[in-house]
Amino acid sequence: QVQFVESGGGWVQPGESLTLSCVASRGFFGIATMAWYRQVPGKQREFVALMDTLGFTNYSESVKDRFIISGDDAIAGHAAYATVVLQMNSLKPEDTAVYYCNVEGWIEESAGRKKYWGKGTVVTVSS
Repeated sequence: QVQFVESGGGWVQPGESLTLSCVASRGFFGIATMAWYRQVPGKQREFVALMDTLGFTNYSESVKDRFIISGDDAIAGHAAYATVVLQMNSLKPEDTAVYYCNVEGWIEESAGRKKYWGKGTVVTVSS
């Protein structure tokens, strides 16, 4: 299995910035996409931002032009190691949520393509 170390969450005031990072504990046979989702208690988890290994990015309308996703799938030996970062600017109170990193890919050559999730990091935006 794989675990993720997520960091960077915390409390900020509206208008400030925060950077989240996520590092996988082991290499993947192959990575398709790396992404961030968020969830507010009582609501469904929602998509925030995604990137593929060719550099294509996609953002939800609510964060477009404020958040930037970046990442790396560095190759070491026969494995790809995932690191994904979310730079969050001009934060708003409605950005308050638990943020989860997500890597979609193949953990082993024989494994199917699956989504793997971090445990989440809390972001609170309030004055």
